Formats: sequence, C-alpha cells, structure tokens
Amino acid sequence: MGNFGRVVRVALGYYWTVAASVVCALIVAVLWGANISFLYPIVEVVGNQQSLGQWVDKSIAEAETTLAEQRAIAANLEKQLTSAAAGEKASLSRELRAVKGRAQAADDALTRSRWLKPWIDAYLPSDPFQTLLVIMLAFLGATVIKDFFMVLGSALADRIAQLAVFDIRKEFFRRTLRMELGTFSESGTSDLMSRFTHDVESLAGGLQTLFGRAVREPLKMVSCFVLAAFICWQLLVLSLVVVPVAGFLIGILAKTLKRANRKALEEMSSLFTILNETFLGIKVVKAFTMERYERRRFHETSKKVYKKSMRIAVVDAMVNPVTEVMGMITITLAILFGAYLVISGETHILGIKMSSEPLSLSALMAFYGALAGVSDPARRLSEVFSRLQRASAASDRIYEKLDRTPRVCDPVQARLVGRHHRDLVFENVSFRYSHAQPVLEEINLRIPFGETVAIVGPNGCGKSTLANLIPRFYDPASGSIRMDGVDLRDMRLRDLRSQIGLVNQETLLFDDTVLNNIRYGSPHATRQQVIEAAKQAHAHRFIEQKLEQGYDTVVGQGGGRLSGGQRQRISLARAILRDPAILILDEATSQIDLESEQLIHKVLEQFIRHRTAVIITHRLATLALADRVIVMNAGQIIDLGTHEQLLARCDVYRRLHQMQFKETA
Repeated sequence: MGNFGRVVRVALGYYWTVAASVVCALIVAVLWGANISFLYPIVEVVGNQQSLGQWVDKSIAEAETTLAEQRAIAANLEKQLTSAAAGEKASLSRELRAVKGRAQAADDALTRSRWLKPWIDAYLPSDPFQTLLVIMLAFLGATVIKDFFMVLGSALADRIAQLAVFDIRKEFFRRTLRMELGTFSESGTSDLMSRFTHDVESLAGGLQTLFGRAVREPLKMVSCFVLAAFICWQLLVLSLVVVPVAGFLIGILAKTLKRANRKALEEMSSLFTILNETFLGIKVVKAFTMERYERRRFHETSKKVYKKSMRIAVVDAMVNPVTEVMGMITITLAILFGAYLVISGETHILGIKMSSEPLSLSALMAFYGALAGVSDPARRLSEVFSRLQRASAASDRIYEKLDRTPRVCDPVQARLVGRHHRDLVFENVSFRYSHAQPVLEEINLRIPFGETVAIVGPNGCGKSTLANLIPRFYDPASGSIRMDGVDLRDMRLRDLRSQIGLVNQETLLFDDTVLNNIRYGSPHATRQQVIEAAKQAHAHRFIEQKLEQGYDTVVGQGGGRLSGGQRQRISLARAILRDPAILILDEATSQIDLESEQLIHKVLEQFIRHRTAVIITHRLATLALADRVIVMNAGQIIDLGTHEQLLARCDVYRRLHQMQFKETA
C-alpha cells in the first residue's frame, strides 16, 4: 500500500475512535455468527418437535449411552491387545484409538449438554412452540443490537476518515504554501486543485471503507468460520482448498485496479485544467468565438476520462464473479462432503478423518448456514477493492506533492537582522529557471538605502526576475544578494519579506471586503490605520462614495467588481499599510487610466521617501520618480545612470525612450 499506509498511520492517531470502531465491528461480527448459530436449535426444535429442554435431556442420555458403550468396547480391545499376535496388534491399536476418540467425543458432548441443561431449564419453556418463539425473539433482538452497532461503527469510520483527511488536507496546504513560486507555474493550479478536491475525496472514501467494511466484513467471516470449525474443522479446511486461488486472482485484479485508477485521476486533473482555463478566460473565448473549440477539447478529455472509468468498471465488475464462483465452489464441496458424511454415517473421506462421530443433520445445516454467512461479507469485500485501490492511487498522487522539498527555505541557523537601513547589493548574480539559457548573468549592483531605481529593458530581458530575487521568490544559481551585509539566504523568509512591499502589474485582490484586502499584509492593523493608508493611496474617497458598503464592500473574485485603477490603489494602500523598508513596483501603472496613474504617482512621490524602491516600468512619468535608471538587455545590466546620462550614451535606452515617447504622443 506504500503511501496509503502513511495515510492509515495518520488515521490511527485517533486511537480512541479507531478502538471504538473496532469494538463495534467485533460486536457486529459476534452477533452475525450468533444469529447463524440459532439455526441449530431451530432445526432441533422444529425437526424433532421437541423443546430444547427435552433435546438436552435426550442428548445427555445418548451421550451417556454412547460413552458407556465405547468405554466397554475400549476395555475389550485392550484385553485383546494384550494377548494378540504381533501381526494383529497394529490393527487393534488403530481400532482402539478410534474407539477412544469416539468415547472422548461423547464425553465432550456430555459435558456440554450438562453445562447447558441448567440454563435451558431455567430460561426456556418446556413447550416446543414456546421454545421456538423465545429463540426467534432472541434472534430478532440480536439483529437489532447488531444493526445498531453497525450504524455506530459506520459513523465512527466516517469520523476517522474525515478527521484524517482534515489533517492531510491541512498539511498538504501548508506544504504547498511553503513551496517556491516556480513550483506553482510548473505544476499548474488546476492540477493542485484536482489533488486537493477529487484525490482527497477518494482518500476519504478509501479510509471510510478501510475502517468500516474492510474491518467489519472479515470479522464477520471469521465469526462464521469459527462456528463452522466448531462443528467440523476438518470439513471446513477441505471445503476451502480453492481460497488460495481466489486470493491470487483478486491480487492481480487489485494491481490492475490501482493502475487504472491512477490514470483516471490524472485525466481528471486534465479536465480540471480545461475547466479552469475556459472559465477564467471566458471573455477571450467568447470574443474569438472559440466555444466550439473549447467544447471539442472538453469532449476529448471527457472521453478519455470515460474510457479510463470504463476500464475501472470492467475490472471492478470482474471481482464479484471471481469471488462468487470461488464461493460457490466452496459451498459445493461443503455440500457434497457433508452430505456424504450424513448419508453414509462415515467419519472419514478419502481416508482423511473428518470427525470423531457421524455428523447429524442439524449440525450439518448449521455448518452450511455458517458457510452461507461467509458469502455476504465476501460479496461486500469484493466491493471494497475498487475504493481501496482508488484511495491508494490518490494517496500516491497526494504524497508525490507532499514529499517535495522547497528549494527556497529558511536556513538552519538564521541571522537576526533589523530594519533595512544601509544597502542592497547584488554580487555576481546569475539565475536560470531550468537548464535552458540563463535568465540573468553576472549581475553586480548596489542600491543604497533610500534610493529609488527604475529597471527598464525589452521584454524578456530579466527585469521581473531580478526584482523577484529580492523577496527570495527564487534563489540565485550563483552569486549572492545581501541586505545590509547579510546574505538573504541567511535570513528567515518571514523576517525578509516583512520588510518588503510588492505591487504587481496584475493586481490580485481576494474575494473579501475592501477592509480585509487592505489589511491583508498587516493583519493586526486597526480600522483607522486601514483608512489612513487608503487616504494616502487616494482610495478613501471612491471607497466611501462609490462603493455601497464602503470598506465592508466585498470586491468579488480577483477584485472583479472594481475598476483597474481602483484595484491598483487598494493594492497600493495595502503596501502603504505594511510600511515596508523596500518597495517593489512591477509595472504597477501599466494597465490603468491616466487619471489613476497621476493619482498613484502623487502617492509614490511621498511614499518612497526614506525607503528603498525598485520600479520596473517603461512609463516616462514613472521614470521621473527614479534617482537612477538600470538598463537591462539579454539578462545583463548594460548601463546605469540618470535619465539624462542614459539618453546621451545608451542606444538601447534611447530607443526605448523614443518608442515610449511615440506611444505617449
């Protein structure tokens, strides 16, 4: 089971609930076997038209007679053995052992009957019909109690499954949040969503089955086997000769089921991806009339899911017939062998001793009842395989992500640092996302505290990557970045990122109130502090005047109920409230209108004072905020200086400036 075993260990942590569930399963199993054992007294009462009191008296008398006869025969054989010839001693010894065995069986039967007699005389009536009535009432009561504990056991199994999945889902989410930024673009959010929902639900179903049916049904089978073995264990063993073959066939089917379930879960992830992309990009889909294309793409992936599901269904459907055929072979053997023993009165089959005394019809009926009682749990167990194999496949997919180690993590011994106050230094920094061409090469840069630098360059030159190295979204492949002389890799991520404010080109707001979105980076801020930050970001007026519930207005998924300028100002208010020592603006004004851009520039002129600011932009107005401008091309810094200096000496900067000037005009 591998990873599913790890899931089970999590569930076993709730040991009291597990123990209660197992106790319920044991009670159900015992009562299941007890209900079947009622068949014996029913046959004795109805078949012989006598009460159990009369039956036990008759049994005692018969046992005493048999015991006396067998002891007499044994005594006679012992006398013959002393005077027998050497050739006769072997056969006489075998006959003596058989007689002693029958005598012992009669003695055991006598002991059981004498033990039962006081109980039967005290609690059961002497009339046959009234005896049957009491037996049936006891049968009904045992069934009610059994069903009560079955319901309770199922509820406890569900509780174990849901608690374990609750823990695993939390741990999965915690580990996922610890992963570096690149992991999310590599894996894709749709695949993660599929694992968090569909796979985890499969895990819950598997655990519920494991601690429910997978425990209860085998115990019910054991209860029936114990009853059958008590009647005639040799006949039971002979009847179960085909069980190893059944186990081998079911093992093959189980492996096939696990493979099929894993492929089905992977296809389900692809389906999640299509749904996510289509719904998020619905405006583009409709604008380019690509509904037919998306329907076809969804149809093809759904068809793959259908085929994988049908493969699972076919393999799963084979489990029941295999189990049923093997069960019928077992029943057939039991009927043939048992009927032979009863009809012939023999105690041996093919020279193998089956019992010390011939089986009675009532004992054989109880034996058949016990084997029949095995069939229902066996049938239910065949339904367990599919869910367990699906859960096993899901656990492999979940732990595949859970076992990842983040490449960007806290150091073993972190260095304590105060608020940034000196400089930010890049020394021989190189970076690549994979083994492909490097994104950054040999970056050397010093940004004194309080300076505002703008980074410009053509698309794909590494501007955003350079900025993303500052909060350690990624670590350099070589070289180092130091803040106030301390390598960023020697600092706790929380200590580093608590000093950084970030405003991106694509402003992300959460489906929450305006107040909570501004307070997102500073959870302990008061409402008044949030309002002050909003005023500094020129957001307070539109929040109070244009939003129905002011700061308590829910902005919708991604802030979809607000305009681009409104979202950007709320994002800026969030950064202002955080009061960072380092501010990173990544094309923060590229997708908003001119009025919003002018308002934000007024805010930034005041806010960037006495803090380090890194601005990625191509807007002329934003460049005016910078003390220096960094020009990048092909992953390298090709020039650094003021706006006027770069216009005079840098061809790349001059070309970018001319292009922007034309766009602005």
